[in-house]
Amino acid sequence: MATQAVLWDLGNVLIDWDPAHLYRKHFTDESDVQAFLANVCTMAWHAEHDRGVPMAQNRLALIEQYPHHEDAIRAWETGLPDMCKGTVPGTAEIITFLAQAGVPQYALTNLPAEWVDPVFEMFPVMNHMQDVIVSAHEKLIKPDPRIYAVTAERLPHDPAHVVFFDDRLDNVEAARAFGFDAVQFTGETALRAALQSRKLLP
Repeated sequence: MATQAVLWDLGNVLIDWDPAHLYRKHFTDESDVQAFLANVCTMAWHAEHDRGVPMAQNRLALIEQYPHHEDAIRAWETGLPDMCKGTVPGTAEIITFLAQAGVPQYALTNLPAEWVDPVFEMFPVMNHMQDVIVSAHEKLIKPDPRIYAVTAERLPHDPAHVVFFDDRLDNVEAARAFGFDAVQFTGETALRAALQSRKLLP
């Protein structure tokens, strides 16, 4: 079964993303950074942005609950550049190689609407993507099976012929259940091996 295309997750597959990078500039102690991310701006709270809830709306209750953290909470929306430390080693180079080889590439990402344009501006390699399925636009997030259905409708390939790389196992398992050839991303070495075994890299 020949692989025809590559579908990429973005966060921690292409983009080295960690909100702690930003909040180390707001807090002196690492324990304060981790406490803020565990109790205030949590991943569960951020997931609502991925689902399409505007950040300006979603932060209001949080600011009311934690008024002393208002500046740090507001920084979430504009702080994406400081949350990112470039690209994950090897991925951008592989995307560029595949593009030059004529391999169709796409992205499926849990991403707030406010961050779509900044991601394209910060990471020009995104221009190699023929389509990008954004969770906030679809009001669905991985690993909801419905977002894989949306993706399958958007891509001009049978899911079985599309290799999908995501760093989260739950997203990979949901993609496999839908029929995608999904692989958990663990780093450049395994990525290259997976693409070589599918005859996409020499």
